[in-house]
Amino acid sequence: MFVPCLMHGMMIKKTGLLMVLLMCGWFAQAQQMKLALLIYGGGGDWYANPTSLKNLAQFCNQQLHTAFQLQEAQVEVGSADLFNYPFVHATGHGRIAFTDAEAKNLRLYLESGGFLHIDDNFGIDPYIRAEMKKVFPELDFVELPFTHAIYHQQYNFPNGLPKIHEHDGKQPHGYGLIYKGRLVCFYTYDTDLGDGWEDPEVHNDPPEKRLQALQMGANIIQYVFNTAP
Repeated sequence: MFVPCLMHGMMIKKTGLLMVLLMCGWFAQAQQMKLALLIYGGGGDWYANPTSLKNLAQFCNQQLHTAFQLQEAQVEVGSADLFNYPFVHATGHGRIAFTDAEAKNLRLYLESGGFLHIDDNFGIDPYIRAEMKKVFPELDFVELPFTHAIYHQQYNFPNGLPKIHEHDGKQPHGYGLIYKGRLVCFYTYDTDLGDGWEDPEVHNDPPEKRLQALQMGANIIQYVFNTAP
């Protein structure tokens, strides 16, 4: 069992976020922590899937024996509070925009051991690619091979991401930003995991699709908390 602990109000510079959190006792019984949802500017609906992180937290608590609070935190890109959450999730359908200060803060967060999961809810692709270039101008998204560990945690996905919503019928893709050998951002495209995490009546996904989405989400969480920076 792994149970992360949360360090409230702590701004950790450059090299220390995950290591200090590990020393604090991620893998020991400690106070509950929250998954975090990224609040961004630009007009896009960052709030698109209001029940998704609650259900993912509950699934992880049941299947991975975590102890997440069910209500997620909501954190702005430029806030120091970002550093309280080792896992941050971003989603939406439309435009995303980071100021220079927000891009700098997000980069520092990711350099320090934080992890960003971006889930395309159909429509953010041209915006998020441009904005993440502000964060890491020197990096490009690369498609992760199906052998990557993120697909082989508690649940095995030998063919990569599951397809949850059809949208335009394209195959799902999992892209990553890799900084100094570490996956700092995982971008799930044309799969819509977050829709699959929502309450069953929201999208009426078949039970097997919803289960696949939750299992892949649990893999992402397990990868984040089991992978040293």
